[in-house]
Amino acid sequence: MKNRYPEIPPDLLYCKPIKANSANELTKAVIKFIRLSGGQAERVSVTGRIINKRKTYVDVLGHRKQKSSIKYIPSAMTKGSATILGKSIKIEIKWGNDRQSPTQAEIEKAGGIYFIIHTFDQFYAWHTSTFLQ
Repeated sequence: MKNRYPEIPPDLLYCKPIKANSANELTKAVIKFIRLSGGQAERVSVTGRIINKRKTYVDVLGHRKQKSSIKYIPSAMTKGSATILGKSIKIEIKWGNDRQSPTQAEIEKAGGIYFIIHTFDQFYAWHTSTFLQ
């Protein structure tokens, strides 16, 4: 396959078929499609982080006890990004009951393109109408 298709990156030449039946699989499909189309894309994880303030102590009977305090700090990063034909794109993939983040207005105000997708067909239709005119 490498000799037959030298212009395709080796990691994209052959892989198991992607079934876009979850957010992770849909993300993989979109990233591979963009890369095969000559663009650049990556998944950006924005889960935030947990601060663990748990303390362990020994009570008067000699038992080990733990006082718990865990705090979650949301991330300040934006969702996945891509570059297609020199344009910066932010793509937010939503599956099931996922909710949209409030970053769309900021990205568009700065001149970027922001798009939310729920299915690969929706992404493909948007991509072809936007970039293959």
